[in-house]
Amino acid sequence: MSLPAVSRLFRSALRTHLVPVANLTSKPAKHNITVGEQAVALTSIFVVILGPSGWILAHLEDYKKK
Repeated sequence: MSLPAVSRLFRSALRTHLVPVANLTSKPAKHNITVGEQAVALTSIFVVILGPSGWILAHLEDYKKK
């Protein structure tokens, strides 16, 4: 790869930074999420992510013995 090719690569990488990735708007939400729905969502995320990690850490001595 020559130097101009590398500079074109960097220019294109910098140019993609200016293009918005997400479709962000300042409008109000179409659907309001209740506090109960937020609680269920956060609880399920914590269980899915932290549950297996906690299980492994709680049984670490058992895994060391095998």
